[in-house]
Amino acid sequence: MSNRPSHIRLNSHPGAGTVSRFPLNWGAPTAQERGPVIGTVNSGSDRNAIGAHGGAYSVYRALAVSSGAMSANNRPDLTNTSPTTPMGPFPQWTDPGKIVSLDPWGARVAEDFADELRDGVDIRPTIAVTKARLQLGEIGEAIAAGRLKADGQIVHETGDVAVTKAAIDPVWYLPGIAERFGVTETALRRTLFEQTGGMYADLVTRPDIKVFLPPIGGITLYIFGDPAAIADPKRRLTCRVHDECNGSDVFGSDICTCRPYLTHGIEECIREAQDGGAGLIAYNRKEGRALGEVTKFLVYNARKRQPGGDQAATYFERTECVAGVQESNMKHDALTGSGIEIGERVPIPDYLIPPDASVEMEAKKAAGYFTPDAPPSAEDLTRVVGRDLEQF
Repeated sequence: MSNRPSHIRLNSHPGAGTVSRFPLNWGAPTAQERGPVIGTVNSGSDRNAIGAHGGAYSVYRALAVSSGAMSANNRPDLTNTSPTTPMGPFPQWTDPGKIVSLDPWGARVAEDFADELRDGVDIRPTIAVTKARLQLGEIGEAIAAGRLKADGQIVHETGDVAVTKAAIDPVWYLPGIAERFGVTETALRRTLFEQTGGMYADLVTRPDIKVFLPPIGGITLYIFGDPAAIADPKRRLTCRVHDECNGSDVFGSDICTCRPYLTHGIEECIREAQDGGAGLIAYNRKEGRALGEVTKFLVYNARKRQPGGDQAATYFERTECVAGVQESNMKHDALTGSGIEIGERVPIPDYLIPPDASVEMEAKKAAGYFTPDAPPSAEDLTRVVGRDLEQF
């Protein structure tokens, strides 16, 4: 039996036989009225989304299918895969302007579209929720130092930390994304088409399809304490929005403050959860503020090799020279710009900042990033900070 369909189906133009049975009504009051997001290649004319499920991993799936390691017609068995912690629905799920980059109903496919699944429609979750324990050396150090304590529920005697985890694949409602960026939907579609090398022709030829499954990384949420506390205005929420930094987060590279920020955020989240609130780490899979790891390493070299060595005064300039854009205070501004109130901002303790990352910290403080202290002076910014330049 062939591992691929007998013919190629093009969705490049609307017409007879290409209109999905499941039109999407973004922001509808129920999942059934909104409709399922269908982006699987074997769903035929039921498809109502551009792209493919799995984000960047759809390319790996293609390799597996091409080599014969996986059937192109494989469908997941969703038995017993429902979230370990039910969440929602919430009022903002039914406001088309509130949530535009993910499918809020994405974890409830087996529940909300059971009849369609039984009828053979290939509908897949874009969110999965499970439970786990975290093991971090820094948490053990915090316990040893007396900053945290084991309570047997959130922090176990072994130092393991109980969490609820949610993995989220991106689902873009293109009209809403365009509005957020202050551009027309037509301009957004054309730019996405051009900047991905023409990968998705449907972006410019199928204006009737409003949802895009982009080939990018998603988000992982780590919830500490009672997940219900997140939506309870009477209980405090401590949150760290963190962009992936593999070199620091996983391998402990000391040229940046990413892992210290992450582990400090986790410690604060645990403390809040133990005090009756909740903690939330939103881990964005977009390396280097979505510049990519190759670009990030090129910037490191440019910073270290410039005349005078690594300096806070030229930190953002070196990034712009290589990447074409400056790193900015986008996370805080995005949250407040969306109407999310930040009641308190907690600085990272100085003892957690690696010596080689002091340039980054001084530059960010001068650029307006949060600091309880006075911004550094011009003299501070031109001071060379770092290791022997010859090693670079």
